Formats: sequence, C-alpha cells, structure tokens
Amino acid sequence: MSQCQSCGMPLAKDPEGGGTEADGSRSPLYCSHCYRSGHFTLPDITMEQMRERVIAQLTHLHFPLPLAQLMTRHLPKLERWKIRPNV
Repeated sequence: MSQCQSCGMPLAKDPEGGGTEADGSRSPLYCSHCYRSGHFTLPDITMEQMRERVIAQLTHLHFPLPLAQLMTRHLPKLERWKIRPNV
C-alpha cells in the first residue's frame, strides 16, 4: 500500500517509516500517527471524525481548504473504513 489505510497519508511521508505491529515490525497498511504496537492510536474515532482531523492537519500545512476537502473524499475506500465503517 502506498498510503495509510486509515488516514490516507502517503506512507513515504511518514517520518517514523510507518506504524508498528505488536511485534515491533512495520505495518504495511498504516502510518505511525494511526497505528502503533498493533493497535489504532484512536480506536474509537469515526470516519467522519478522521476526515475532519485530516482536513485540519492539511490546512495547518497550508493546503487550501477546498483541496484538503477533496483529498479526503477517498477515505471510505480505505481498508480501515471498509472493515469498520461505523467506528
């Protein structure tokens, strides 16, 4: 996967090289912001809350709001949200 399957961040941009599994190995699916030691860092976040969080981070990084909103339209297609759509 080339992007985090929770937030959509390109995994190549993760300063920590990706999330970690319980055994300490790198997760092939999730970034370090979303997944550590085999668990989601925000296990109860909803997809809409994640979308709002990503938009806030992108605008903080000086992305125009319309572009940030456009960049989050694919979240429902990511693995985390296919598996657990309401969480």
